[in-house]
Amino acid sequence: MAAVIDASDNEHHVFDRMQMLKAFDETKAGVKGLTDSGLLEIPEIFVRPPDELAEESTYKNTQIQVPVIDLSEIDDSDMRKKIVEEARIASETWGFFQVVNHGIPQTVLDGMIDGIRDFNEQNIEEKKKYYSRDNARRVRFNSSYDLFTSATASWRDSLTISFSGPDPIDEDELPPSCRETSLEYSKHVEKFGNILLGILSEAIGLKSDHLENMECSKGHRLGAHYYPPCPKPELAIGTTKHSDPGFLTILLQNQINTCLQVLYEGQWVDIPPIPGALVVNIGDLLQLVSNGRFRSSTHRAIASLTGPRISVVCFFSGPVDGNMIYGPIKEILSEENPPKYRDVVLGEYVTKFLTTGLDNYRALDYYKV
Repeated sequence: MAAVIDASDNEHHVFDRMQMLKAFDETKAGVKGLTDSGLLEIPEIFVRPPDELAEESTYKNTQIQVPVIDLSEIDDSDMRKKIVEEARIASETWGFFQVVNHGIPQTVLDGMIDGIRDFNEQNIEEKKKYYSRDNARRVRFNSSYDLFTSATASWRDSLTISFSGPDPIDEDELPPSCRETSLEYSKHVEKFGNILLGILSEAIGLKSDHLENMECSKGHRLGAHYYPPCPKPELAIGTTKHSDPGFLTILLQNQINTCLQVLYEGQWVDIPPIPGALVVNIGDLLQLVSNGRFRSSTHRAIASLTGPRISVVCFFSGPVDGNMIYGPIKEILSEENPPKYRDVVLGEYVTKFLTTGLDNYRALDYYKV
């Protein structure tokens, strides 16, 4: 006879989990606070569901590598054509590539990583001043923005700095430990983002300023993640599998661990850190406006016994505070290539993302024709 499941048991488990989530959140110490306490096991809220853990055994180790694109000769017209072609192939097949010789000084990259390390490793009372779940705050620190909506809490702490909005950010809002380095990196990565959008515009047969003129790079947001060592990395996840909702993402990572993975042809492929390189990936909105030509790929960050791993992600998502409407670019549509997606109102689109657990979010599914 099948066992009878008491609905109250499920309700009790949900209640217990919510209580645990609230208790963790109220410490305002994040995951680093847990590891500093010397714990040997991970709390239940960080343990992935059994079906997800079982799925791991179906993946194989693979030796294929994400494309690497060298921008050192981008000012040479012939080499630029080669770079555009490499970016096109990578964006259509992988949705990911690494870039070397991108023009951002190594001192700026190192300074950004060091600043985030200093912020996370400073006195906890100083960090707590920035702890918030208010998405309207342009500078906020927390652990898992979707803590209360995701199936599993992520094994990381995050400092978010938003350069989006009609007014410049007040520099005094930024933590002193990473203020100057964040402002400097922001200037460089914004310029680099527009270089990439120029390359990608040409890759779909448009003028190099097309995507920039669409305001794809207007405003950007830095997500600086600190992944402490995890005592049970096989049970936890650093960042759950997801695709990025914006147009373009540029990621800087330190050289400690290979934790970033992209799902390619049904297998997880490692994206190991390359000294001085930046990782670039296509977001959902760029897949939408390219009418599916470019691919926004599922990716994740696994947990590790060693650390900390530090990554700084720059999201280019357009003017998120307004009612800008985006749809497939008219110039690339035809009878043979009709629209595959409906138009989206950017403000509504962003709100939907922020109120949905990362593990349940797949924006493009909502907008397919």
